[in-house]
Order: sequence, then C-alpha cells, then structure tokens
Amino acid sequence: MGKPTGFLEYTRTDDLTIPVKERVENFNEFHTMLDEDERKIQGARCMDCGVPLCQSALELKGRTTGCPLHNLIPEWNDEIYHGHIRNAAARLLKTNNFPEFTGRVCPALCEKACICGLNDAPVTNRNNELYIIEQAYLNGFIEPRVPKVRSGCTVAVIGSGPAGLAAADQLNHRGHSVTVFERDDRVGGLLMYGIPNMKLDKEVILRRRRLMEEEGVEFRTGVDVGNTVPASEILEKYDAVALCCGSREERSVEISGVEDPLKINGIYNALDFLTGNTKRLLDPDGDNKGFINAKGKNVVIVGGGDTANDCVGTSIRLGCKSVTQLIRRAAPPKVRKESNPWPEWPNIELTDYGQEEAIEIFGSDPRMYESIISELVLKNDKLTAVKVASTTTENGRVVKKEGTEKTLKCELLIFAAGYSGCQTYVPEAFGVNISGKNTVKTIPNTYHTNVDKVFTAGDMHRGQSLVVWAIAEGRECARQIDEYLMGYTNMR
Repeated sequence: MGKPTGFLEYTRTDDLTIPVKERVENFNEFHTMLDEDERKIQGARCMDCGVPLCQSALELKGRTTGCPLHNLIPEWNDEIYHGHIRNAAARLLKTNNFPEFTGRVCPALCEKACICGLNDAPVTNRNNELYIIEQAYLNGFIEPRVPKVRSGCTVAVIGSGPAGLAAADQLNHRGHSVTVFERDDRVGGLLMYGIPNMKLDKEVILRRRRLMEEEGVEFRTGVDVGNTVPASEILEKYDAVALCCGSREERSVEISGVEDPLKINGIYNALDFLTGNTKRLLDPDGDNKGFINAKGKNVVIVGGGDTANDCVGTSIRLGCKSVTQLIRRAAPPKVRKESNPWPEWPNIELTDYGQEEAIEIFGSDPRMYESIISELVLKNDKLTAVKVASTTTENGRVVKKEGTEKTLKCELLIFAAGYSGCQTYVPEAFGVNISGKNTVKTIPNTYHTNVDKVFTAGDMHRGQSLVVWAIAEGRECARQIDEYLMGYTNMR
C-alpha cells in the first residue's frame, strides 16, 4: 500500500509540537498537523507488506502489539497517499467509531507492530488517523447518518465513556433506540474528566455528542443509575442494558502509620485533581468547589502511568513550584534489548510530554524510580513534606531500604496509582456477578452477564485498559446485544 518504494525513499516525520515554554501557558492542545503534501509522504511510507501486523492485536508475553480494532491501516494509508480523504475516512470509520479520540490519546499499538519498525522508524499511523478524521470533519464528509428504519427495540447504556459511546453508536446505527445514562454532568467518562484538555480538547467530545444526538441517540446526564435511579426501573423499561461504567475505583496508597491519607489536608486522588481542573476550564464562572490548585506548591505525584504524567503536565500549567513523580518499579531500559525484540511491545523508558515539560522548566526529570513514601510530615494537620525511601524486593514484596530516606517539600500530594476495578454499586444493583478483580463477570467468551438482558463492556469488564480496547469491547458488546434482540446480527 502507499507508494511501493516509499518506505525506502522517505523518513518518518511526526506532527509538530508547540515549544514547551509556550504551551505550558495554557491548556490548549499543543500538536499541529503536517500539511497535505507532507502527510501524503507519511502515507507513502506504508509498505506493501504481506502480513500487516499493525492490525493484528497479537498477544506477546502478556502485552498487546497491533490494533485491537483491527483498523484497515494499509488501506487508509494508501488513500492518504493518493489524496482520497473521503475514501480514507470511509475505511477508517468502518472499524473505529471515534478516531478523533484514539488519534489523540492512543499509545499507537499499531506502530509498535509496524513492519517498517523492524529496521527503521514505523509509519506515523496515529498521526495519519487523526489527519483523516479531522480533514473529514473539515470538509463536511462527516454527516449525521440517521437510521431509515427503527427496530422497535430499546437499549439502555449505563456510562458514556468510550465503551458506552461505541456500543450506543453501533446499536443506534442498527436501528435500535438507545438512551445513554451518565452520572456526571457531561458525557465522555474518563475521556472528559480523566484526560486533560491539552491531550484531548473537550470540544472534540462535545462535537461527537452533537453528531450522535442528531443521529437519534438520547443522552441523559446527571443520572446515577443504581443510586438515584433504581436498576429495576431500567430493567423494566428497556429490552437490553449495557453496563459500561469503567474502572473508577482508584487504588489506595499505603503509607505506614496512616489509616486514610485522603483525609489529610493536601492529599488527593488524581481523578479528583484532573476533574476539578477540567470543570474549571469548561465553566470558569462556576463555583469550582472541586478545583485543586497547584500554583506555588511543591507537588509530589505517586504513580508511573499516563495519569501520573497528566498530573505532572497539569501541575506545571497551574504554576507549581516543583514537581516530583514517585514510581515503585525499577526504570525500564532506555533502548530495546535482545530479550524484547520487535514486534513485542517495546518495554523501554519513554519521556512523555509531562516529563519533557518538567525537564525544561525545572531542569531535571521528575521521575524517581524504586521510591515510596515512608512518612508524611504535617504541621497543624496540613501536609508540608514527605519522606521518601528507596525500595528493594523481599519475598516478592516491595519494601523500603533502611537508611535511604530523604525529605521532599510537599504541599500537594497526588495519588495516581491506577484503578483497581469498577465501583460495585451498579453491578450489585443489577444483580450481576463480580469477579475477584472487581470486574463484571460474563458468560465465557461473551459480554453477557448472568442476568438475562444485561451485558457489559470496557474497563468494567476487562479492568483498567486503553481507550482503543474500550471501543473494541463496546463494538463487540453491541453486536451481541443486537443478536440477543433480533435473533441474528449483521453487525461487524
């Protein structure tokens, strides 16, 4: 696909980024797309490979490489090269409901499996994907597709994250009448409140909501099913239910001698920190009671994943005095090793945008590997510092190394240690079974729970994962719901 010799003639060029000191002055997206001619060159690099592993979603040593949505990547790269954006968008949307989301926040599993990456840099698939969908919107190719015939069946989707939105989109286009229930004030789930605006502009989510509403999907926000609205009411009114509430139970961080750190003034969960800031941006004239200000504070963030990095970038934009990121695990290698060959997921140290910004603003990488908090330092019941110790492993447990403690000034401590599963009140309200991992159990190899008309998808089903996996699960869940309602399905 693309130009047959393109991978030999052209080098990889990523989308441009606004310089650090300029972009940290606001919460705007900071990547700018290449122009049409340069994008065609990037599409031309896609090889005419016999087995395109980019769309394979292979499981290798416990990690996925290749796209879980099985996107038709060589096909739309070829369309980019030939300048056929409408055709490229048609091929892209055939497998991915929301490329405007994945094109911004996906870690590009497709690129990790790209055959170009064996001896050279992989094709810029994620940037190409974003270019296609944004050009499609810009040129009016994305128009409401209202079903011509309705099935007469009704479906309730509980949760409006990527899994819920994908399920709703698929089922609506099939002709079912879909209502999405969201307990927050805006749709999107963690897309809206768990990912900061500089990574995913919230207007992008609102744009998609408007399109889905024009196509017939009904959204009801501020409705907490299983709490303010009983599950029995939903089961009685709808022919099928999809539980897509995500993995929202944040992992606790144990600190010796402290029963509940979150009760201490100055300590917060990452989701509260990120949510409060996003709500402030969206409603600057509101009461902003949940806003947690990092301005002028020494910030310490516990965690080494994407959310922790987002907290770093957010803290810098809010004007923090310093930022440090504590990570329990050892640092991964800086380059691939023979034990981690292509096309396995590259288990190497990556410097993401937040760390990149901290390095330029404060002069050093904020990450401290093999480090844990051993003690909190309080003054008048308010956090003023933390004592940090290096770690070692004993009998499979991470423990602190004695004599390695040092004190870090800290007026704001943020726990970004990930999520331990779903909040159980929703599945309990519907009477569905929960696994030991705090996820909803399903009949093996299906998305159907133990309750007749109730299905589940996304992080609520598989545990904390990626947006691209949530979309894939939402699509497959929708297909099974369609088969349950109609006795057959023609959905893919």
